[in-house]
Amino acid sequence: MLDADVQLRLERLSLDAPVNVGSGEVVALLGPNGAGKSTVLRALAGLLRLAGGRVALDGTLLEDPAQKVYIPPEKRPVGMMFQDYLLFPHMTAADNVAFGLRARGVERNQARQTANAALERLGLAEVMAAKPGAMSGGQQQRVAMARALVTEPRLLLLDEPLAALDVSTKNDLRRHLRTVLRESQAANVLVTHDLLDAVALADRMVVIEHGGIVQAGTPAEVTAQPRSQYVADLVGMNLLQGKANGNVVEVDGGGRIVVPEALSGHVLAVVPPSAISVHRDKPDTSAENIWPGQIAGVDLMGDRVRVRIDGPPALSAEVSPRIVDELKLDDGGQLWAVVQAADVRAYTA
Repeated sequence: MLDADVQLRLERLSLDAPVNVGSGEVVALLGPNGAGKSTVLRALAGLLRLAGGRVALDGTLLEDPAQKVYIPPEKRPVGMMFQDYLLFPHMTAADNVAFGLRARGVERNQARQTANAALERLGLAEVMAAKPGAMSGGQQQRVAMARALVTEPRLLLLDEPLAALDVSTKNDLRRHLRTVLRESQAANVLVTHDLLDAVALADRMVVIEHGGIVQAGTPAEVTAQPRSQYVADLVGMNLLQGKANGNVVEVDGGGRIVVPEALSGHVLAVVPPSAISVHRDKPDTSAENIWPGQIAGVDLMGDRVRVRIDGPPALSAEVSPRIVDELKLDDGGQLWAVVQAADVRAYTA
């Protein structure tokens, strides 16, 4: 069980992030670049000293500036896997994995046997004697994983573990990592920019922006009700903020939107891009929401196309390539956006 409140004061970042993780639980930290995600991991590992707060693991205090308690990194029961793996280039895979055990005083032969067994469990028997330069990216990733796990840490920290891999390798390793984490009895903290990684691997998601936590919950809870523009962009939704009076929300920055339920006060409204239809001329429709706008951009996304529309309100619609061709959306100009109130999700801010 990890019970931490990470408080740091750095040159460009003031960080205050409580992080609590149960045994066997996986918590994913997400947020924009510079938000403080990797900084949290480094602080939990003891690589950065806290300015305030505390870090406790399984009831043992690892750090508390107020009580002048600080356990150095090498004495913490923590395993950390860095984004670029940081394997020693002059060591074989087996020696890389055994390094942590040897640093903890395990006898050489026992450390080697334990390392070999860890590599075999991860399907790496064929690279035990190979050095990192002779391995593929996926093999290096699994060696780094074995090194992080071999000491049986009570806290496992994973910093963008899949970011350096190509798509095909990433899919395979994501499945493998999911199996490893399901078997882990450690408290597991994963930093990622990839929503799919978070949804596939994590029990809970914690979103950090500007050094603080702005949203936390299960992947389903966070994706269903984004509470910041970053989260909305992450899940591919339009997020509008405004003041509700009944079923009508006056959107901050101009415009209004009709929502399915009567609300009051400051609210957030989520509009799926796929629920928005676009037209060159004002359509004859019973839909509650219809707005004129200017085409701000057209972006191909797989077999769909995102059309960015300047409002008010500003929105993105998702349409087929056929619609782009029929309406000549690449030419820019004015269009009309239409969405049914029933397709809008609204909730208090």
